[in-house]
Amino acid sequence: QVQLVESGGGLVQAGGSLRLSCAASVRTFSIYAKGWFRQAPGKEREFVAAINWSGGSTYYADSVKGRFTISRDNAKTTVYLQMNNLKPEDTAVYYCAADRDYQRNPLPSSTYRYDYWGQGTQVTVSS
Repeated sequence: QVQLVESGGGLVQAGGSLRLSCAASVRTFSIYAKGWFRQAPGKEREFVAAINWSGGSTYYADSVKGRFTISRDNAKTTVYLQMNNLKPEDTAVYYCAADRDYQRNPLPSSTYRYDYWGQGTQVTVSS
């Protein structure tokens, strides 16, 4: 069964950093576009960042641009989200997702475009 497993969440003070990882259980996932989303309590799941299959194209939500960086290591079938200068409003459960249409352009920011999802990892930023 295909799985995406996130890790790296935790509690951090405002201004701090965290790096999230998302490992895929199937090597085929190395050619899929990947995305990160987040969901705060009482809010809808929102797009954070996406990266194409090669890592040569990325796309960010305005709220995280300049602070977060998405990257991937296809040899390890892993995608990362480096989060710097974290703010209390970044507090949420973060999910990674995979899009089977690796040729989709532009990179998708809607949840319905993604076919596989991880279980999520909690990020809490204290003020």
